[in-house]
Amino acid sequence: MKKYTRVLTIAGSDSGSGAGIQADLKTFTALDCYGTTAITAITSQNTVMINDVFILPTEVIQTQITSVLDDIGTNAVKIGMLPDADGILAISQLLQLYNTPNIVLDTIMIASSGRNLLSEAACNALKQNLIPIATLITPNIPEAELLLDVKIATKNDIAHALKALQQLGCDNVLLKGGHLKGDICTDFLLTAAGSMYQFSHPRITSRNTHGTGCTLSSAIAAYLAKGETLPEACKKAGDYVHQAIINGANYVLGKGNGPLK
Repeated sequence: MKKYTRVLTIAGSDSGSGAGIQADLKTFTALDCYGTTAITAITSQNTVMINDVFILPTEVIQTQITSVLDDIGTNAVKIGMLPDADGILAISQLLQLYNTPNIVLDTIMIASSGRNLLSEAACNALKQNLIPIATLITPNIPEAELLLDVKIATKNDIAHALKALQQLGCDNVLLKGGHLKGDICTDFLLTAAGSMYQFSHPRITSRNTHGTGCTLSSAIAAYLAKGETLPEACKKAGDYVHQAIINGANYVLGKGNGPLK
């Protein structure tokens, strides 16, 4: 009897399908995993902007998670766009109750448009309730700066930022370096054992980069679910995203930043 490799994504819905739940499911399917969902928010967005955000009630988020975990179960969890502070606390409590493995937390705090997606109370709940139970957090440079209240301008700042992020309570940190200048994009992984890894790819000129962070974190969760080690999961996920950017670079969809392919 065959069994699916299962990955649960707890994230927002993107009506343009470039990021969020839709990008996660696409990634899970491409990596031969069975994706399940718990939607935290419904966004009205396209390639240009986010027009509206509706946060789902906490009890609706809770019942989605329990419905999946009571019956289907999961081999990994990817967490993306989060609701309010109450919803964040509820998610944390449920994941601990079910002892869910391989929690990859994509600390989505700022939209690519610059819009702040979390209130101060929700940011505090993220730090107190979700970061400490995650297997891995995957902030980009602006998100790390917001979490730490520091400026990260060069690679020399990376090592200090990684250790400071680790001190927030998560043993493993992947700091995405795409916002740093240069022709090479490098992501930096610090593990619980103190090992440092770097994953580098040539920067690709493309306007179709919407959903890059969602795709990376969901790919990491998928590879962890399939039994890869954390460094190998991060490496393979980075390679997958790099190729997806290449594959989508020449497509035109909408008037703004299109999706990966």
